[in-house]
Amino acid sequence: MPPKGSSLAAQPLSLRRPVMSIAASAAQATSSAATVVPDVQRSNFLPRLFGQRHFLAGEAQIFDTMRLLSPADYHGGFWEFYEHAGEPLYLAPKSQNLFRISWHGNGYEGEVSADAVGIIATLFALSDLAITHQDPLLGDAFHRLYEFARGHAEAAEIGSAID
Repeated sequence: MPPKGSSLAAQPLSLRRPVMSIAASAAQATSSAATVVPDVQRSNFLPRLFGQRHFLAGEAQIFDTMRLLSPADYHGGFWEFYEHAGEPLYLAPKSQNLFRISWHGNGYEGEVSADAVGIIATLFALSDLAITHQDPLLGDAFHRLYEFARGHAEAAEIGSAID
């Protein structure tokens, strides 16, 4: 992955080949919990995460990715928005259920929480949009979420799903 602040055009993101796997580095991470964005701030969340030019495409891509990841268990619904240290991080379905997921790109199959599947879907969307649009804001959002995911309770599953 390119260093923060480097040109995405010179070093495109790839979820398929991270420099250090999330699973291998989870014990070293020092992330604290993300917090749910209050209702009064929800309207600003997507433009802050994806940028003004890409927030509609970003939201649609997350929902499309979710339908591909979990066709048996995901049928739409309300999504929570999460931030950490005042920065937007990810979206996740509001659900207590586990999601059976599989990804055709790497053969991953597993079962994860709504929080973890939201991180996975958001990472895929941010990566694809960053590569397509070469927008540093999207690359920074990807890296911020990737680093946060390293400290998640389901870091090993998240890492396997996106590898």
